[in-house]
Amino acid sequence: MRTVFTIGEALIDFIPHQKGGGLKEVDSFRKAAGGAPANVACAVAKLGGRSSFIGKLGADAFGDFLVETMEQAGVDTRYVFRTSEANTALAFVSLKADGNREFSFYRNPSADMLLEESEIAGEWFGEGDILHFCSVDLIEAPVKYAHRKAIALAKAAGAVVSFDPNVRLALWPDRESCRQTILEFLPHSHIVKISDEELAYITGHADEQTAIDSLFVGDVQHVVYTRGPEGAVWYARDFSVSVPGQRVAAIDTTGAGDAFVGSLLSRLAEEPAFARGIDEASAREMLAFANKAAAITVTRTGAIDSLPTMGEIERFK
Repeated sequence: MRTVFTIGEALIDFIPHQKGGGLKEVDSFRKAAGGAPANVACAVAKLGGRSSFIGKLGADAFGDFLVETMEQAGVDTRYVFRTSEANTALAFVSLKADGNREFSFYRNPSADMLLEESEIAGEWFGEGDILHFCSVDLIEAPVKYAHRKAIALAKAAGAVVSFDPNVRLALWPDRESCRQTILEFLPHSHIVKISDEELAYITGHADEQTAIDSLFVGDVQHVVYTRGPEGAVWYARDFSVSVPGQRVAAIDTTGAGDAFVGSLLSRLAEEPAFARGIDEASAREMLAFANKAAAITVTRTGAIDSLPTMGEIERFK
């Protein structure tokens, strides 16, 4: 079985006990493990896949909690580094009535930002493995250069590179620096997952098909376009397939995109050879599977805590 590596941030989400208002109106929170790359690694592991998280945490109780949570999910944490130079990142979340979120981050800097390129080793990666990353830790900090090295080493080893921009503008000095950094890293990935809320902003194109077509740059071979309750579309250079969304009553959308990506990558890791290409039938099956995982996740609160097991997805109608 191939390994799905994820690199970037693991942090503590403080989830409100009530929803329907902004952060200033929230009286109490509960802590939950989060951070998109960590969520994706846990999603893969909870589905029975092999995953490994690459990142840095503070030498603090929150860091201990995150390592324990990932290990309990089945994630390999041997490439988690610890530091006393900064604390583990925190994110305070408010939930709107429809389950959508607003974030306030505490990381100036946080430990994840201090991951050094010298800490990344080429022998970690093998032929057919997958390396997944997001944009939060592509800010101007040591971790950005750790990403560059990890991507180069993974590709040299024959691994597949997956990129979910997962835009969080609150963590960037301005909208354009975030966008330009995403566009800088985009050509180095083989698979791009992008949401309907991000497409026009990232590409600069209002027309949907023009925007999708513009993402096929550099090494990009596949674009997975998610549209929330409207389903998802898989675009390859020579075909496209779509699946409808799953209609559920959303409680909390935290981690839904990560559940989608993690479940998709868990299936992709089972493909006999990415280099031979993904056909329409396998793309449709992976999309349908990922949609179910995301739908289950939004009916629960939190991120890692809400990720489904294989049995739950198989039973989901």
